[in-house]
Amino acid sequence: MSIAENIEVVKKRIAQACEKSNRDFSEVTLVAVSKGQPPESIIEASCSGIKIFGENRVQEAKSKIPICPSNLRWHMIGHLQTNKARDCVRLFEMIQSVDSLHLALEIQKCAEKESKQIPILLEVNVAGEASKFGIKPEVLIQTMTEINKLTRLEIQGLMTIAPWTPEPEKVRPVFRKLKELKLSCEDALGAPLPHLSMGMSNDFDIAIEEGATIVRIGTAIFGQRT
Repeated sequence: MSIAENIEVVKKRIAQACEKSNRDFSEVTLVAVSKGQPPESIIEASCSGIKIFGENRVQEAKSKIPICPSNLRWHMIGHLQTNKARDCVRLFEMIQSVDSLHLALEIQKCAEKESKQIPILLEVNVAGEASKFGIKPEVLIQTMTEINKLTRLEIQGLMTIAPWTPEPEKVRPVFRKLKELKLSCEDALGAPLPHLSMGMSNDFDIAIEEGATIVRIGTAIFGQRT
């Protein structure tokens, strides 16, 4: 199937998940994960209506974004090293993977130099996987409170990467927990957080049913990376 055909299938799955959970299709933002994809594939996806792309590595994005259409929007979704924060602030309109106060402080310094406000999501390691980055749930409120003091960063919600499993239903508790954590964060902040970024090609239907507002889809759009 072509990229355009894959996108139609993904959109239908999003619509079905929204219908199942009594949500509106417009509540879910589709971010196409373009890691490892050439500009030609990104342009093909953009011609089918995709306008937001997610990159995992700053160096790859730095070489790719300037040669892609200028109307596209870019989110950083992979682990960000502090020494890449300045380029990240320049390249991306949102950083979804802020996983520590240390990183947030570095982004704040870079955003100050660039005179930019940066929307961010706090990445939470809900499942407690040793192989994954993310803030531990038990210190999330404390960490969020400190990050919220940083004037150049705008916390817009939470993000998580669920454990991979051939049975997506098994990760429903992970998505449900992230939504519960968002509610706790909203109580602590006294303000709403609009976004829950959760769900990838294998499990985004379940994530939408549990409240995802952003889904990050790579393989289901572009096919397996070579």
